[in-house]
Amino acid sequence: MRIALVGPAHPYKGGGARHTTELAHRLAAAGHNVIVESWRAQYPAWLYPGRQTLDAPEGRPYPRTYRRLAWNRPDGWAAEGRRLRSADLVVFALLTPLQVPAYLAILAGLGRRPGRPRTVVICHNVLPHEHRPGDAALVRTLLSHVDTVLVHSAGQAAEARQLVPDVPIVVARMPPHLPFAASEMPAAEYEDLSAERSTCNLLFFGIVRPYKGLDVLLRALAQAPEQVTLTVAGEFWGGTGETDRLIAALGLQDRVTLQPGYVPADQIPALFEAADALVLPYREATASQNVVLAFSYGVPVIATTAGALAEAVRDGVDGLTCAPGDVDDLARALTAISVPETAASLRSGVRAVDPEPYWAAYLKALLAG
Repeated sequence: MRIALVGPAHPYKGGGARHTTELAHRLAAAGHNVIVESWRAQYPAWLYPGRQTLDAPEGRPYPRTYRRLAWNRPDGWAAEGRRLRSADLVVFALLTPLQVPAYLAILAGLGRRPGRPRTVVICHNVLPHEHRPGDAALVRTLLSHVDTVLVHSAGQAAEARQLVPDVPIVVARMPPHLPFAASEMPAAEYEDLSAERSTCNLLFFGIVRPYKGLDVLLRALAQAPEQVTLTVAGEFWGGTGETDRLIAALGLQDRVTLQPGYVPADQIPALFEAADALVLPYREATASQNVVLAFSYGVPVIATTAGALAEAVRDGVDGLTCAPGDVDDLARALTAISVPETAASLRSGVRAVDPEPYWAAYLKALLAG
């Protein structure tokens, strides 16, 4: 089958680009003729307060990746669609409604149904966690113009059906697509690194945005035993000022370390080596690769039950779960893992996730129809 994937890929950073790239590799390995149509300019700089691209790849770049799309060249969008008319399947990776105008123009360039290639939108989030006016209308328009919508959880399927009740919705669990360093490092090498620690070191990892609940975690940390410390490693959406003020107000200056900025793949192992648990205090969530990432290093996870976030966490076996937005319940989990015997028991229960069954099911869902 001739397949075109339209979405971010290296040198763009983050999980969306890694997912598109790994999906291309997996489809090609299954015998399909695959190209990736990516961006040379994805967003205006003022819309994304940080660096959008990386110098070093976070995984194996896909060789047949073309960077012909640009947000400031709408004349090229429909032309891209015309180039893809010979494909059997065109897959759009939707990470933000900002992509919708370009995707609609590509769809127009593909031609009218019937006769055009089959089209699928993969919704990393149906709607952003932090909505803007017009987001729902944009996404509804896009989803109503494709043949199938693929989402990553039952909750996301329900949200998509509210927007487009007549479009087929397929649910497939997000398969692992880890950064380069993690994907090559067996968890067993990390299992005993915390044995002699006198503190319980927690890690919050990834871009910091309001829906991810770092403020909830900090308030819970203030209720936890003093030997519990926290490292926050990732880009701060809008800067660290608000977080700095909350840390000072809670008297946590000696217990919280901020490492602002995107974490390159080669720096990830050291963060997880130093961690007794990864904490995902999200108020809302679709899914997260961070659970799989932590397990790949033998690190247990404390996660809220928001969305599908905690589906891979076995409460009391390889992690602890708590209610989203609940400071007291999260403080309970932090207190529990501060007990060395509990932390050791959870660490011993961690198993690295085998990606193969997830990818086999994902390709089957994507190609059905």
